[in-house]
Amino acid sequence: MPQTPEEESLGSLVAQASSHISSLIRSEIELAKAEFRFDAKRVGMAAGLFAAAAFMAHLCLILASFAIAYALAQVMPNWLAFLIVTVVYLLAAGLLVFIGVRRLKGLAGMKRTARSIKGLKEIATPDEQALPALHPDREPVTRDGA
Repeated sequence: MPQTPEEESLGSLVAQASSHISSLIRSEIELAKAEFRFDAKRVGMAAGLFAAAAFMAHLCLILASFAIAYALAQVMPNWLAFLIVTVVYLLAAGLLVFIGVRRLKGLAGMKRTARSIKGLKEIATPDEQALPALHPDREPVTRDGA
């Protein structure tokens, strides 16, 4: 005959609560795994479709390049028409590389994350000298992330 909650011992209640928490955590992990598998399949399919579209767009770019070169060849020598199209693409590629390099130079890194992790490490150490309150010269991380 089951006991009422008032009759059960504190140890058995804690054991039941621990068992329930463990099963809840296992269930949540299984749910997360199932959702991840479902999402991973969809992301993989979408990536494959994007890759196929990019390949086809690249083929169209090649065909358009030939069309432009042959149109230019109507008014100038063939070699010059193809050279002009090639130089235009080289200039476009150079411009894209220049813009990409400038964007990379503007990266700040993960300064706030590193500072936050360092602060957590200092809080977690038992050494009294590492407490963040003893270092007023450090910038605190504000709510807006600055």
